[in-house]
Amino acid sequence: MNYIWYFLIIISIVFGAKNGTLNEVANAIFSGTESAVKIVLTLLGIMTFWLGIMKIAEKSGIVEFLSKILNPIAKRIFSELPKDSPIIGDVAMNFSANALGLANAATPIGIKAIEGMQKLNKEKESASNSMCMLLAMNTAGFQLIPATVIAILAANGSTSPTEIIVPTLIVTSTAFISAILIAKFFQKVFPPQIEKEADNAD
Repeated sequence: MNYIWYFLIIISIVFGAKNGTLNEVANAIFSGTESAVKIVLTLLGIMTFWLGIMKIAEKSGIVEFLSKILNPIAKRIFSELPKDSPIIGDVAMNFSANALGLANAATPIGIKAIEGMQKLNKEKESASNSMCMLLAMNTAGFQLIPATVIAILAANGSTSPTEIIVPTLIVTSTAFISAILIAKFFQKVFPPQIEKEADNAD
């Protein structure tokens, strides 16, 4: 990626010199860096605020409360896991933290869930259905509050940056549900090899 940016900068300078617009190129560089600094500072303030709010939600037990509500749903989605497995709770906690924008809290919980799934995985060289499902759910990126996008819009002078919340909720919900359905579909179409071997042995 660094090489790509280096190439683009060099090309800009070369064409600017050739077309006699080198001053405009230099001005664009300075104005661009100034805008970048303003966006970073605005983003820092808003992200600090939202992360503080989300941390309060985590410490006050809101995340844990949401995970208890989501436990029955998680059991149905991850049906191949034992019903009383603590991994189900980790999955629910992971989803709750992601939905509230607590990425820093969601990551270690997600890793813990994957490690637990790997212990139950009979085919150690391949990801289990549960592991693929959790990865699909995290990739879909469902969020109730898109704090980062709100911060960027605010930094760029948007008069109503929070208007993105409803569209983001619709899009991420659609992506999240689609990811689950597609993962379930491929689980049916391509069952684990170990299951096929067991059927052949019978």
